[in-house]
Amino acid sequence: MLAAAAVIGIFGLAVGSFLNVCIARLPEGKSLWWPGSACPLCGAAIGWRDNVPVLSYFALRGRCRACGGPIAWRYPLVEVVTAGLFVLTFLRLGWTPDLPIGLALVAALIAITGIDLLHQIIPDVITVPGILLGFLANSLAGRVSWLDSVLGILAGGGIFFVIIFVSKGGMGGGDMKLGAMLGAFLGWKVALISLLIAVLSGGGVAAVLLLTRARGRKDPVPFGPFLALGGLAGLLWGETLLAWYVGSFGR
Repeated sequence: MLAAAAVIGIFGLAVGSFLNVCIARLPEGKSLWWPGSACPLCGAAIGWRDNVPVLSYFALRGRCRACGGPIAWRYPLVEVVTAGLFVLTFLRLGWTPDLPIGLALVAALIAITGIDLLHQIIPDVITVPGILLGFLANSLAGRVSWLDSVLGILAGGGIFFVIIFVSKGGMGGGDMKLGAMLGAFLGWKVALISLLIAVLSGGGVAAVLLLTRARGRKDPVPFGPFLALGGLAGLLWGETLLAWYVGSFGR
């Protein structure tokens, strides 16, 4: 088990390196494959020895080899977080058909979180294919029935559609599509628990930001990271959380 977890962790570091490319390029509509990695400050190409996840960052002391400019700390952070969450997902799901589905969802949520925090957008290029992928993957693996997945898409997206309609744009379409994607992957019951976690955590953080005056009432607070948190909780502990909720409040 330990050796398998180590392999999954190394794989997670490599995926995290790719997710950094997604976070940097998708908002700008750039290709993920060409050109190769380059310093955003001086444009110098980054060789393979300077592109090893985490290790290269510390070997270079967080500086570009060519120009000495600073390398953003988010690069090793995304790699380490991806590796850690991949290992956690493996430990929860094991070597089952659910594992690749779970890893795909985790990777998507990490990329969405990074992009939303930096640019306050949730790109359709992740969520729209993610809805289809979640539905097809569950239909093939049987983790969630096709009907539960369809209902999850309708519930996860429909709740935000109503909020957007009633509030006249109080939330974005990206949140709606992300909610639908979570429903496709998790099914409607667990998706609703995930959305509840997102609302509670997002509301709590927003309240703290307002009380500390770190944000004003009209300052936007990205909701994608909280949806990602809820989706992760639903993936890893959804059935447990659902059973607890029903047992506590469903009587």
